[in-house]
Amino acid sequence: MESVEYKCPNCNADLKFSPSTQRLDCEYCLSSFSIDEIKRVCASTENSIPQEAVQLKEDFANHTHLYRCKSCGAEIMADDQQTATFCYYCHNPVILAGKMGGEFKPDKVIGFKLTRENAVDCFKKWVGKRWFVPKDFKSQQQIEKLTGLYVPFWLADCHLDVDVRAIGKNTRHWTSGNYSYTETKEYRVIRRANMVTRGIPADGETKIEDLLMESIEPYDYRELQDFSMSYLSGFFADKYDVDKSAVFPRIRVRSSQACNALVRSTISGYSSLIPSSETYTVTNTDWCYTLLPVWFMSYKYKDRIYEFAINGQTGKLAGTPPLSKGRLAAVCGCIGAAVSALIILFGGVLF
Repeated sequence: MESVEYKCPNCNADLKFSPSTQRLDCEYCLSSFSIDEIKRVCASTENSIPQEAVQLKEDFANHTHLYRCKSCGAEIMADDQQTATFCYYCHNPVILAGKMGGEFKPDKVIGFKLTRENAVDCFKKWVGKRWFVPKDFKSQQQIEKLTGLYVPFWLADCHLDVDVRAIGKNTRHWTSGNYSYTETKEYRVIRRANMVTRGIPADGETKIEDLLMESIEPYDYRELQDFSMSYLSGFFADKYDVDKSAVFPRIRVRSSQACNALVRSTISGYSSLIPSSETYTVTNTDWCYTLLPVWFMSYKYKDRIYEFAINGQTGKLAGTPPLSKGRLAAVCGCIGAAVSALIILFGGVLF
């Protein structure tokens, strides 16, 4: 007799039946489903893999090199025409580690729109406003480390059951004679819906700060294209090291927040609103493994790594510049000397 295994519709991990709740639970992303829900999802799942998709994975595996940094463990992808020489995270040399596995082939990609010259101009304008960065942070040697990098992202379309209940209040005040009156009317507010949030992103790379990647959002998904090896020509790409089950909690929070904002926008006409219960249950998630373009630079200063990133499609940038305490102290010293000279000068005039 064959055993039946059910996969989580949100992260594809194995589901386990819970006798106490009579539900199928996922211990990775903490989703929970009834038997009927899982049967419905499985009935609509496409089990066969087209031969064309198999061929694309084989082509990706045959023409993609994997480089590994022995210092920080980063894994860098490039096509077989591009050679990686240094790690863009810690700047140490990398070594060729072999071919990529076809399972790491992305589904979609957004190509670079910003050239290297555009990215360098953006960096120079940004760093030009920072007076107290170390001198070599602005050097040509550092600028040469600005790397065109495809960052792995999981884009998720989440299907949610939404149930929001609240008490809406309208309050009216008036005065009649010597008396003041207050009238409060309460209304039950109920919003129930099936909602879908599309393209919720989460990066799949642990070595880049999540906040940094969120800071250069959004990307225009209308420019998403089917992945082709030609997009990697002249650029590098990261191999994801965070799978769907690990990023799903972030996805679920962002998806619930988006639904909450939409539901709240439909409720108006009350002087106050008191939520009594809000439930956002993700019932199914469709995933798209995508490479998004980033011009990336890291800088090591006093045993700390500083990161700078530019959205390779829109030009939006973010980063935390290193602070040179020596340069700051020198400027403060000059200001202090100037203030002392003025005090002496004006003090002499007064006397």
